Amino acid sequence: MRVKVHRDLPVPMPDGVTLLADRYAPVGAERAPVILIRSPYGRRGLFGLMYGRGLARKGFQVVMQSCRGGYGSGGLLDPLGDEHDDGLATVAWLREQPWYPGAFAMHGPSYLGYTQWSIAPYAGPELKAMAVQISASQFRDAAYVGGAFALESTLSWTTLTDVMSRRFGGAAMFRAPRLTRRAVLSRRPVSEMDLVSAGHPLRFYQDLVAHHADPAVPYWDRRDFSPAVGQVAAEVTMLGGWYDVFLPWQLKDYLTLRAAGRRPYLTIGPWYHVDVRHGPVAQAETLAWFRAHLLGDTSGLRESPVRLYVTGAGQWRDYPDWPVPGMRPALWHLQPDFGLAPVPAPPSEPDRYRYHPSHPTPVIGGPVLLSDSRPRDQRRLESRRDVLVYSSEELPADVELIGPVSAELFVRSSTPYVDVVVRLCDVRPGGRSANLCEGVRRLTPADGPPDADGVRRVRVELWPLGHRFSRGHRIRVHVASGAYPTIARNLGTGDPLGSGGAAVAADVEVFHDPDRPSALTLPLVPLG
Repeated sequence: MRVKVHRDLPVPMPDGVTLLADRYAPVGAERAPVILIRSPYGRRGLFGLMYGRGLARKGFQVVMQSCRGGYGSGGLLDPLGDEHDDGLATVAWLREQPWYPGAFAMHGPSYLGYTQWSIAPYAGPELKAMAVQISASQFRDAAYVGGAFALESTLSWTTLTDVMSRRFGGAAMFRAPRLTRRAVLSRRPVSEMDLVSAGHPLRFYQDLVAHHADPAVPYWDRRDFSPAVGQVAAEVTMLGGWYDVFLPWQLKDYLTLRAAGRRPYLTIGPWYHVDVRHGPVAQAETLAWFRAHLLGDTSGLRESPVRLYVTGAGQWRDYPDWPVPGMRPALWHLQPDFGLAPVPAPPSEPDRYRYHPSHPTPVIGGPVLLSDSRPRDQRRLESRRDVLVYSSEELPADVELIGPVSAELFVRSSTPYVDVVVRLCDVRPGGRSANLCEGVRRLTPADGPPDADGVRRVRVELWPLGHRFSRGHRIRVHVASGAYPTIARNLGTGDPLGSGGAAVAADVEVFHDPDRPSALTLPLVPLG
């Protein structure tokens, strides 16, 4: 199907700023259903080819708009802050166009998915469908993961947007991670790392640093649309990755829609955030979704709403819901002599390690925004004295885990300001230990007083997973107090995040006995 492109359409905002959009229209179908895509990354090049021409050739009109402050659109980019008002003003503009048929859908990954959530509860019944990939209705909890600070992801994204304002094309995607790596290795205070990565202060990065101590402030209220997800009436399909930085909060959006009586679709594959492998799957599922909900052709929809790739088994599975039917929480307890077993531990002494912020515990792999987050060999990390490693016996049979993962640990620290990092790994018979999922909890005195012995009960939410541990493998758990540079160092003092002041080492004890049964809760599913 031939496509006609109308470039640089001016879209007025209530404050006088003008945003620019391109309209891709299939020739001969001037009032075809509209798909709105709002992006800070431009509207031409690969984006225009994939989203604009790609969908228009399938019989849809596509309106690709550049968000405020970029690629010809007026104003200044205020990440996350203007998308609600600007998005609704764009919908109002759509209604006035002679080619608008009275209904529209929205589409896009990452920030483009966030722009969908920012208006979806308020756009009215004309919004018929949404296709959201590797995204969520709020980014606050990903930035302040577990109360810590997602240093690498936040710095790399703010550096990326700065580089894109000066360099166009795909080069920015490769340059930003290199600049970020240089900054996190510079030993500068967190508040000064943007000076290394970008050469000047980055407003959004500085805002993230400044609001870390109290994320429940008006700054975040106008950027968090998770409370209204249950009000979304549009039909929603979601695609995520087991190693994506936004997966936990994407699944919360799914559960909110389910609790509201909606029936969203969900696909989770073995992908990370910038993984090109999820692109073709997303495009195919998006096309089927929009054909179903804009054109009434349901022939491309699969029967089961949930499709998951089970790593370790190498299989795609279809399910009616998430969490999957038949899943039951199973406790695996930390044991003496660094064991791990599905039975309570006997009386035993705690294990100990020292974390020093001047030499922070590094991370190998794990979910980050702009880098390859696939599982990696952890043996070098496991040899460190500041990482406790607990391993099961060789499994006598396959074990399959699909669902949410959490840990409850009993911890005593010499300073009340300390992070608790927990990681789940699969150990092959040859010894290779691959990380599957992880989580962190940053502790402060505000989390409540310890018991009479100074011990605190700590709950850590890990990333969800879908994985089969094969017979002969081992289940392994790490406990540490750092994962640098994925999360910023905890200086142990309670000073503000941006501080470059003194650092205090933390002597940490992890208990595992009948009175303090530290354990992971794993989502066990029966083998078919």
